[in-house]
Amino acid sequence: MPPEEKWTVSRLLAWTRDFFKKKGIEKPQLEAEILLACAMQIKRIELYTIYESEPPENQRAVYRDFVRRRGAGEPVAYLVGSKEFYSLTFKVDRRVLIPRPETEDLVLQTLDKLSAYPAGSEPVIADVGTGSGILAVTLAKHLPKHLTSAKIIAVDISPEALAVAEHNAAVHHVAEKIEFRQSDLLEQVAEPPDIVVSNPPYVSRPEYEALPDDVKNFEPKLALLAGENGTEIAERLIAQSSVKLKPGGYLLIEGSPMIAEKVKSFFTGCWDDSQILPDLAGRQRIICGRKRQ
Repeated sequence: MPPEEKWTVSRLLAWTRDFFKKKGIEKPQLEAEILLACAMQIKRIELYTIYESEPPENQRAVYRDFVRRRGAGEPVAYLVGSKEFYSLTFKVDRRVLIPRPETEDLVLQTLDKLSAYPAGSEPVIADVGTGSGILAVTLAKHLPKHLTSAKIIAVDISPEALAVAEHNAAVHHVAEKIEFRQSDLLEQVAEPPDIVVSNPPYVSRPEYEALPDDVKNFEPKLALLAGENGTEIAERLIAQSSVKLKPGGYLLIEGSPMIAEKVKSFFTGCWDDSQILPDLAGRQRIICGRKRQ
């Protein structure tokens, strides 16, 4: 009898790719590689240097569990415990939303606003709904060199999310630059911010019910669902910012293209120059307003 075929890296990936395809997973090969590399505790590119070797049984057992859970809908980022954002690796788990690439445009727009502040100034930046801390941490890592004394306040209503954010700040050596507070939007921010930046919940109730299972069944509802219309949190934040922002200060909010115009309509009264900024794909993504001086 021929010897039993070995479960080499190549065979494991091929089997998993086909299994993930049947499950309707969008990037089956990539996800199979990410999970196997994590199970083997190596970099993904290293898989190709050991393509015909057989991982030991303990690593295959971890991988089988990953594949089973991914097949049941659990997101890869939660399985491996991390997600890349703005070329930084962030810890993520079911306490926080998984970072999306489009939020990097919010970082770019905020850094652009900060670059106009004069040398020696100490702007206060409030990151509202910090989640895993991607905005606060990334801004702290990439502050313009002439603004190293800027103060970043990161707030979230969820103490569980704040624990993840504080961990990520420590890992990226910016914990001393960020103050974390539990707060419902800006309620616990007494200092008048120069800039408020936020990726708030902006999913409407009908949209939430139609979300893919790997989002709806695993990511925190608190970080996704804004209310019946999807604009409720943004509307509250604009109202709070109209009082708390310094004159001339900016509010930048991420939203979906479906609600961008509606959110922009809330910038009335004390606001000048409200606009919708496109993301890198050209979609209406960031709603920005400047408080009248």
